[in-house]
Amino acid sequence: MTESEFNQLIDDILMQIEDALDELDNDIDYESSAGILTITMENNSQIIINRQISAMQLWLAAKSGGFHFNYDALKGWYDDRSGELFQTALNRCLTEQSDESISLDFSLI
Repeated sequence: MTESEFNQLIDDILMQIEDALDELDNDIDYESSAGILTITMENNSQIIINRQISAMQLWLAAKSGGFHFNYDALKGWYDDRSGELFQTALNRCLTEQSDESISLDFSLI
């Protein structure tokens, strides 16, 4: 995958996450700047999603730890240690940090 293709994949997934957050009925705020998406929960805890161009990875930082996701055209974004899919990990972290069940649905995984 070229750097341009990688950046487009990340831009697409960040936009889809923003759209999915807009559809929620809770007080979750987000800010996007320079390819970094910061999600702030009602309790002021944060989840940060960003691209790591040199490793061609999507990174997620949450209270439960830092997670690095590789891309596979068939599987989508998956954790380089556990194999967990990005969407599953993000929903788990959102639920853990908000103390309520949150399930974002977006197609670019």
